[in-house]
Amino acid sequence: MPTSPSSSVQAAREVIAVRLRDLRLDAGLSGRDLGARAGWSVAKSSRIENARTPPSDADIRAWCRACGAEDQAADLIAANRTVESMYVQWRRKQRTGLRRLQESSVPLFERTRHFRVYCSNVIPGLLQTDTYATALLSAITEFRQIPNDVAEAVEARMARSHVIREGDHRFAMIVEEDVLYYGFGDAEVMAGQLGYLLAVMTLPAVSLGIIPRTAPRRIWPLETFMVFDEHEASVELLAAAVTVSAPSDVQLYIKAFSELAETAVYGARARALIAEAIRSLG
Repeated sequence: MPTSPSSSVQAAREVIAVRLRDLRLDAGLSGRDLGARAGWSVAKSSRIENARTPPSDADIRAWCRACGAEDQAADLIAANRTVESMYVQWRRKQRTGLRRLQESSVPLFERTRHFRVYCSNVIPGLLQTDTYATALLSAITEFRQIPNDVAEAVEARMARSHVIREGDHRFAMIVEEDVLYYGFGDAEVMAGQLGYLLAVMTLPAVSLGIIPRTAPRRIWPLETFMVFDEHEASVELLAAAVTVSAPSDVQLYIKAFSELAETAVYGARARALIAEAIRSLG
């Protein structure tokens, strides 16, 4: 059975509760000891630790202080704040179509200065042509059986991509070589998309790396993800979008990106891989 948003939220709450319990155990405290140090009842400690009561920011700070683990508070607070929104089913995000989803990310894109983008399945949205985006979003619309506003969604996606050429932004992007061969649209559409990649690689703000099929792997292929500055990561799963904001988790994605970046090729070697994919179109 598919995991529901509510059960996913509860699972995330339980993860936080386990981390708090582990802090208490590592500090050698009983629930009564922790309650006495934090200034609340044993029952409250139990409710928080068993994920029956979501802790507030102040509760987490008090818990960490009581356990001598104040350095853990920021991570736990960030994770706790995003529990409700960290796992959102695509069905909910796309229930009115795809245009609003494109538009909703514009403020985040405009305020982000450093983008790290890894794509294992499609050309990054910021680098898509309108015809490639039309083919891709049409496939998504049909698969998810949502209202068809593909034309408006493509227009919004193209408008969102203005950050590539405007503003103070840097883009580090990595794709798996196979992405160059996944056919969204006919040969003409793919040729136009791959040709656009060659053009956009010349932009000073854009670094595009390609991981060759035959490259020795430092890290396995992952789900598509984006990291916005040092503050947030967005991960795309089949059933849902996951927002990651706990500092340690964001750093994990940044570390993964760095490992993937070391496996990729750039410049002339990347252009040669794109040119080979164009030639394969016949």
